[in-house]
Amino acid sequence: QVQLVESGGGLVQPGGSLRLSCKASGSIRSIYDMAWYRQAPGKQRELVATITSGGTTNYADSVKGRFTVSRDNTQNTVLLQMNSLNPEDTAVYYCHAGITPWTSRNTYAYWGQGTQVTVSS
Repeated sequence: QVQLVESGGGLVQPGGSLRLSCKASGSIRSIYDMAWYRQAPGKQRELVATITSGGTTNYADSVKGRFTVSRDNTQNTVLLQMNSLNPEDTAVYYCHAGITPWTSRNTYAYWGQGTQVTVSS
């Protein structure tokens, strides 16, 4: 069974930084694109950043220049470094990955359980 587990959320003051981590575990054959999404109260889930298995990244306009996504393929981990946080970044952040498990030749989309990020003074 494959699962994604996030960590690193919390409460931070405006202008502060947080680093989120997401580790994939289980019977994993391959991990393809990994991504971070977020969902604020009363809003739809939105894409924050993506990173391919080769390291190509893409960001939402609202976080460009402030957030950095990276991954460690040896540890099946994706990170999100968030700097210059503002109250509009408050949301539950979810990890997402395309994974082929050893038990299948298909690639499936997996989600983490989410981690709360609150930016407030």
